[in-house]
Amino acid sequence: MSQEFKNHDMTMMFTIHAALRREVERIARITARVDEDPRHVLSTAVGWELFKKFLTIHHTAEDVTVWPVMQKALADRPDELALLADMEAEHAVIDPLLADIDAALADRDSGLERLGGLTDALHTQLNAHLDHEEGDALKLMDITMSKEEWAVFAVAGRDAIGEDARRYLPWLLDGMPADELAVFVSNMPDALRIPYESDWRPAYEELDIWHARSGSANR
Repeated sequence: MSQEFKNHDMTMMFTIHAALRREVERIARITARVDEDPRHVLSTAVGWELFKKFLTIHHTAEDVTVWPVMQKALADRPDELALLADMEAEHAVIDPLLADIDAALADRDSGLERLGGLTDALHTQLNAHLDHEEGDALKLMDITMSKEEWAVFAVAGRDAIGEDARRYLPWLLDGMPADELAVFVSNMPDALRIPYESDWRPAYEELDIWHARSGSANR
């Protein structure tokens, strides 16, 4: 990463993308199961709520603080503007799928029939978007955005997460290989590292975020 990106540290971008890929893969596996109604699992598991929240925060931060800034800077470069338009269009396809899936989860009559197709679409569209962004858009961000503009993007995400950092950080790092995790955690400021190690990660592990809870309306 350090050789490819000269101006900005993209570690968090790649880490967030890896977390989103991990979770959408879990969602796809849940909806492929035949031993339990996937509507019950998704509608009651904490994992679905966390995935929706953190995906929405990430996309909103880009929509508000990245694409408009880049569009202004690249106003006379139609090829680059076309790439930015693609990024926005891909968000516009992915984000409504979350509400469509929630509607299917709440539909006792035909929701199960729709759910598999919707989660397949989410899996396909999100992975394609992340690949596209990493393959083309991150390089353009790196050479277009100033350090101050990049900082505004980072702050927008942090502010939106707010007190949910206690869940966000363990969720973000869930399943990261041990050697990478050790490096990542060692680079955290103490104000995050200490509560992450002592409280947040154990509490997150206790949640078992993809375990179905009782009391779903679909039962």
